[in-house]
Amino acid sequence: MSIQLHDSLKIAEKEKALPKVIAYNRIDGPGSSLDLSEFQQTFWKLPNIQDKDDPARKWTCNLPRTIGITIDTGTKIEAHPFNPDLIGVKSVEYKTEVIASPGEVIPVKENWLLKIIEIFDIKGVIFVLKNLRGGIQSSGLGGSSTATIGVCILANELAGRPFSKIQLISLASRIEQGFGVSITGTQEQSNVIFGGVTDYVWFPWGKPGYPGTGYGESLRFELIPPEDYGLLEGRTAIFHSGHPRLSSEVNLTWRNALLTEVGYNLNSKKMKVAYEFREGLRLQKWDHVLESIEEYRKIRTKLCEGYMESSRDLLERAKSCNCTTFPLGAGGGGVVLLFSPNPESLEKLREDLKGIYSEIPFKIRSKGHEINNVKL
Repeated sequence: MSIQLHDSLKIAEKEKALPKVIAYNRIDGPGSSLDLSEFQQTFWKLPNIQDKDDPARKWTCNLPRTIGITIDTGTKIEAHPFNPDLIGVKSVEYKTEVIASPGEVIPVKENWLLKIIEIFDIKGVIFVLKNLRGGIQSSGLGGSSTATIGVCILANELAGRPFSKIQLISLASRIEQGFGVSITGTQEQSNVIFGGVTDYVWFPWGKPGYPGTGYGESLRFELIPPEDYGLLEGRTAIFHSGHPRLSSEVNLTWRNALLTEVGYNLNSKKMKVAYEFREGLRLQKWDHVLESIEEYRKIRTKLCEGYMESSRDLLERAKSCNCTTFPLGAGGGGVVLLFSPNPESLEKLREDLKGIYSEIPFKIRSKGHEINNVKL
């Protein structure tokens, strides 16, 4: 039987305590795209799991992985009272609104978030989405995936938490890709669920020996504790290239390259480089972090020239200041990560970029989402 939320949300509205979830974005890096299902399945093989007390986890070095760094940009999703017989989704940034009766949501691209609400069998509610900062849509920070998993979390709370965290990751990823919104994997979704500076080693069919796990599962390791976030923040910055990009277009190129011998061989090198990135962060060996970023970027550029579209000038400026760059997400425009082992070099680059490119200031967060006022 459907869960009717209209009356309880009316009371919450009067008390200025509407249920909401804030879902935060991520910075990725070496390991980006290895979370796509095709890459997880292509390069995964049963590992010989070693001593769990070994912080290096060397046995994972040939497995697909992604490192997520949670930052304080993202999306607020708020549940408002609505017609008792309907459900809806409204986006403030995109100025869109979709409405339907539960059980009548047509599975088309525009309805992907509405379909999620329908799945949870709730009604009398409209979810209102608003970015925490304006002007960073289609930027490479995983915005659509962040919003999707945020909607899943809020709907799950309002429905009494029927799904586990891993099930929510799987649901969000499959709905977004299945409805043709974007080509996505599990990294943004996992970032919102778990947060922090985290290494995700992907297990596309679940953990061996653990019944009940499946797609969306990962082994997770904290690489940098919150008290050391400042060390990484002082060596990283994100700037917008000035050009938006469509992640699906570049991600499609990654997938197509995987189907060729040359592309397969290039992609097969990514696991080792992503592991080196992981270890550089964990051990705070910043030169190793820079080397892994540069190596991974070179591999991606060989696979897809469009990856560096709109970012080449930033790269040349970064090199002149002993820094490096990494277009985030699928690349091809949007936001670019700047990194230097030396904070003073990064400050020099910042000065050079003033008035030319827009910086997106950020702080690293230990949690990927916040939940408020869900007990109706």
